[in-house]
Formats: sequence, C-alpha cells, structure tokens
Amino acid sequence: MNIHADTEFLADEPGDGCHPLFRAVPSSVEFNKLRKRLLRQARQAIEDFAMSKSGERWLVALSGGKDSYGLLALLLDLKWRGLLPVELLACNLDQGQPNFPKHILPDYLTANGIDHRIEYQDTYSIVTDKLPENSTYCSLCSRLRRGHLYRIAREEGCSALVLGHHREDILETFFMNLFHGGRLAAMPPKLVNDEGDVLVLRPLSYCAEADLEKFAAAMRFPIIPCDLCGSQEGLQRNAMKAMLDDIEKRMPGRKDTMIRALANVRPSHLLDRKLFDFASLAPTVEG
Repeated sequence: MNIHADTEFLADEPGDGCHPLFRAVPSSVEFNKLRKRLLRQARQAIEDFAMSKSGERWLVALSGGKDSYGLLALLLDLKWRGLLPVELLACNLDQGQPNFPKHILPDYLTANGIDHRIEYQDTYSIVTDKLPENSTYCSLCSRLRRGHLYRIAREEGCSALVLGHHREDILETFFMNLFHGGRLAAMPPKLVNDEGDVLVLRPLSYCAEADLEKFAAAMRFPIIPCDLCGSQEGLQRNAMKAMLDDIEKRMPGRKDTMIRALANVRPSHLLDRKLFDFASLAPTVEG
C-alpha cells in the first residue's frame, strides 16, 4: 500500500465525518496540511514496522504533554477512518507529582467520548526519596512508570503499550548512546518488553517535534507540564536537543537525513565484529 498516493483518506472539513476531537479544529489550509502530514507519517511507521494486527487492543500512554495528546488524537483519527483496526484505551498514570491537576485528563477524555483508565501510583515519592535532590530523575521515573503501564496493559488485555516518542526523541537517544554510552543504538519504533508479553510501539517515530507542537496548539490540548523531571536543567538530553537544533538550523533537513540513516545501516562499514565477519573477509579474485 502506497500511503503517499492515497490522498483521499483524509477529509478536509471538520464535522460529523470525523472524530469528536477534530470537530472544532482550524479550517485553514496550513492546519490541514499539518494534520495530513502527521497522519501520513504515523501511518507509514505503523506499516513499516508491522505494528498493528486486526482485533488487537492498544494501551495508549497519556501523560498530558503535547506528544502523548498528539499520539492519541492521530490514532483516533486513523481508527475513525477505518485505517487502524485496533481498539484503543487511553491511560494516564498519576504519579503523585505535587499540584498535579487530577481533573484535567478524565474531564477531557470523558467529554470527547474516549475510553480511558486513570491509575494512581505515587512513584514521585519513591524517586525523590531514593535520589539526591539535584540528580536526574528521568531514568528511575521512566522505569517505575513503564512497569506500572505493563501491568495495566496485562490487566486490560492489551497486546501493546503505545508511546508518544517522536523523531527528535529517537535522534537524541542515538547521540546520547554515541557520546555517553559508547554504542550505536537509538529508540526502536517497535520492541518487546523484557517479560516478552507486551509490545512497545512508537507510531510517531517519523514525526517532527515542531509539527507536534504546532498540532497541539491548534488542537488546544489542555497541556499538563511535568514538574518532576521537566523542570530539571542540565540534562544530557537537553544538550543533545540543543546540538540537533543547531545542526538543523545550519543545515536544514539534516534531522530527516539522520532518521533515514538509522534505517540504512551497513555493518561491513562499521567496527562491530559481532555483526560482520571481518576475519573471513578476503579477496575474491587472485592477483
């Protein structure tokens, strides 16, 4: 299926022919182009990495940030149009952050007729108790959150946990591993958890963060800031983000080129002896 040639699968006018989330969206040409681009990219990632099977149920992690809102909206839009044959369950894990507005997500999801589950688990206290005040919370926070989401996926009969990581998240992870981990690894669009019973999917792998930010503003999502890790300065990921933004500013289009490079690997031109048998390499023609 060539989704780039399939131009009629998106309606240009909001109204009864769309999911309720999209009934009050801007009618501008600019927004329609943005919406179509994000939908095409999400659909392409789902197809490229064989993410969906008819009849499955997906647990869509919803943090209240722009990326997870965008993920949920795009998946609902694809499903509304008959292009995503899975059931969707939105799930927010309330981690006990101070001043977290508990009403926003359930009110928003209920008002738009979206199936959801709100789960309270005080991981905030665990993270702040075990780590010094000025340390980076992201790693431990993520592990605790992911464990609860896997459990919820099992309880709800979901085969996959779906996350809102985008193109920049993947590139930042690649350079963090390159500069600090001494390995070539990024953030895969599809993987299986350690227990082997839940898939982790990232349908926004081709989507640009700037597009998702514009999309969130146009959709008027009720964004909830992260007061746990989002407020910490000097994180390695922030340094990678700044570096990538500077490269993109100096050489526009490099981020797309980098994403394509991650899908075009040549083991024979790297140095990993486990991936390529350099010992057996020899001339094929005698001199």
